[in-house]
Amino acid sequence: MQIMNSTTFKFFYALLSIIALCTFSSCKDDNDGSPAPLDLPVLQISDVTVEEGDEDKIIELEVTLTGENTTNAIVTLSGIEGSAETPDDYSMLTTGKLQFAPGETTKLISIRIKADEGRETTESFEVKLYNPQNCKIEHDLSIITIEDDDNNTGGLDIPSGGYTSPESYPDYTLVWRDEFDAAALNTADWTYEIGNGCPNNCGWGNNELEYYREENTSIINGHLVITAKKQSYNGYDYTSSRLITKGKQQFKFGRIDIRAALPEGQGIWPAMWMLGSNIDAVGWPACGEIDIMELTGDVPNRVVGTVHYGSDLAHHQYNSVSKFAASGDSYQDKFHVYSINWENNKIEFLVDDEVFSTITPADLNGQPWPFNKFFFFIFNVAVGGNWPGAPDSSTKFPQYLIVDYVRVFQK
Repeated sequence: MQIMNSTTFKFFYALLSIIALCTFSSCKDDNDGSPAPLDLPVLQISDVTVEEGDEDKIIELEVTLTGENTTNAIVTLSGIEGSAETPDDYSMLTTGKLQFAPGETTKLISIRIKADEGRETTESFEVKLYNPQNCKIEHDLSIITIEDDDNNTGGLDIPSGGYTSPESYPDYTLVWRDEFDAAALNTADWTYEIGNGCPNNCGWGNNELEYYREENTSIINGHLVITAKKQSYNGYDYTSSRLITKGKQQFKFGRIDIRAALPEGQGIWPAMWMLGSNIDAVGWPACGEIDIMELTGDVPNRVVGTVHYGSDLAHHQYNSVSKFAASGDSYQDKFHVYSINWENNKIEFLVDDEVFSTITPADLNGQPWPFNKFFFFIFNVAVGGNWPGAPDSSTKFPQYLIVDYVRVFQK
């Protein structure tokens, strides 16, 4: 037998090595034995921004599935707290898993956004998708941003025009003013009256429908804004604010100017008025009431100046005179100045420095004249009641009483 030389042996050894390598590797093809990648449908979820609102609301977060879905595609979801927390700020109504049947392309995640009445910063939380089955996730996280709306200024349009009164009058001294140019209401002068007058005077003696709250008062660009809202709160369907200077600022006689733009609508009743500081001792109407300006929103072009009086409730009387806006004018779209000239035994009511009513003791039908003593301010927007009646489908909310300033001059 012929023995291979060393060169021939090396050649055959190398050839055998290549054959062995191809046998146990991929020389035949490139398949490594793993299944081919599947063309799975793709899940996506997006970020959402929502306004908190005055009542709880349910939002629907959409999850979309794109691509061919020939079997059930399943994904698990969860809510992840952030600056927004559950259940105070939100609640997940859809939990667990979402299942897309063949042909389905969208699923909705229901989330309840909780309303509250406190002013707060913008908050957020996350909804996460994970553990996909028969699908893959392209975007697995949705950031839900909750924007606070409790500054009560949504839709607010502060008028730029209208009448402005002077800052001085001959023979008068400016003794007190509030220009509402601070960051918040000056509680050294004003107090928030909270509630509906209960238990002693529910509905404020008029069966009114609102609940007065601090949160419905704002200071916006140098203006006091009282917002009347259709808002369920504490058993009532409407909220607003009522501010008083009782025990903090009181006045006897003088010139009082209040520059304001007024709300409108059936059932809306703004008022800027005064009560006798002795009301706790003698009651109403013996204390006297001076309504510098009232308006019922069903007649938005009419303001009313009124005094209430009477030795006791059984003898209550009032004297009221209306002032209609001139043709083309508006108490809503322009500022007007509502005033009284108040002296011993005499009160004049004015709009834009024009006297439209004068009251003296001779007009009180023999009842005592209660207006020669100290009075305090009340600013409010009432909703509903015996007068002017409840809001109806024509009433738009929110409504705003916007006060630019109040000034008191005395001799």
